[in-house]
Amino acid sequence: MQQLNYILAIESSCDDTGAAVLCNEKVLSNVVAKQEIHELYGGVIPELASRAHQQNIVPVIDVALQKAGISKSDLSAIAFTQGPGLMGSLLVGGSFAKSLSMALHIPLIAVNHMHAHILAHFIDEEGFDKPTFPFLAMTISGGHTQIVKVNSFVDMEILGETTDDAVGEAYDKTAKILGFPYPGGPLIDKHAQNGNPKAYAFTKPKVDGLNFSFSGLKTQILYFIQKEVKKNPDFIKENIDDICASVQHTIIRILMDKIKLAVEQTGIRQIAIGGGVSANSGIRKALKETETKYGWKTFIPKFEYTTDNAAMIGIVGYHKFNLGIFSDDEVVSKARLEF
Repeated sequence: MQQLNYILAIESSCDDTGAAVLCNEKVLSNVVAKQEIHELYGGVIPELASRAHQQNIVPVIDVALQKAGISKSDLSAIAFTQGPGLMGSLLVGGSFAKSLSMALHIPLIAVNHMHAHILAHFIDEEGFDKPTFPFLAMTISGGHTQIVKVNSFVDMEILGETTDDAVGEAYDKTAKILGFPYPGGPLIDKHAQNGNPKAYAFTKPKVDGLNFSFSGLKTQILYFIQKEVKKNPDFIKENIDDICASVQHTIIRILMDKIKLAVEQTGIRQIAIGGGVSANSGIRKALKETETKYGWKTFIPKFEYTTDNAAMIGIVGYHKFNLGIFSDDEVVSKARLEF
């Protein structure tokens, strides 16, 4: 009979305070406290985020334990996000995780946030298959755009990444130009579904190999909108669906062209996506179509595991627990953490 290990996971890399309890690979609870105050500023304010984490972390963990139906004494280990992320936010989660592991005399497990986005696919969820090693992962978020070769739970190699801005920044910047509230990425996706993706043409950046670049696209969109608004002040309002569809179409082409190149170079035909932007319906549809078009096997995470959440931290914690990979109380949170 398989031994039951209960992992408490804590996620505090940015502006969401998350706590989850996993029993082996199954999620018993996954609680997230969101910080709506940042909407007033059009982006995350680090100091406000860290203060909110301090207020939220105890009640969030308490609710996670209650929903899981266990007590602190049942826990086998504490997993937490070591980085990358906002330093003040990371310190709140890391300090609490250290204190709790010391108080309960159970192992502490530091987790790389980007590894967690990839390994979220190994959470036991009915109707969701798990990839087999090796596979390719494309992590797309507000801070990262990467193509990763995943050889095992602890062996991953970056094949390509952004040389400047992440794909999520391209969405956020475009949303700001269009006058959408923060976060604007989901609104672009919503409007894109009703628009013509070929209404306006944007040039794809020329970047060698498997690397990405989105700064030029952001600038291109800005100049295009400024030019059209100068001619017609109501241009955005009258063409919002087509603008969003055209921008999204360009971004999807950039992502899909790079992942196709990665498949050609590696011969690996299993593709998994992760990160906040993987919630985008257009990207999900484009990836799914490759199964018929190219014969790939694709893996798309359950929606609740795309954005920052503690369940994905917990699944990494569980596999590190099985491998005996623990951290001591001198482990340091890092805003920039090596992959």
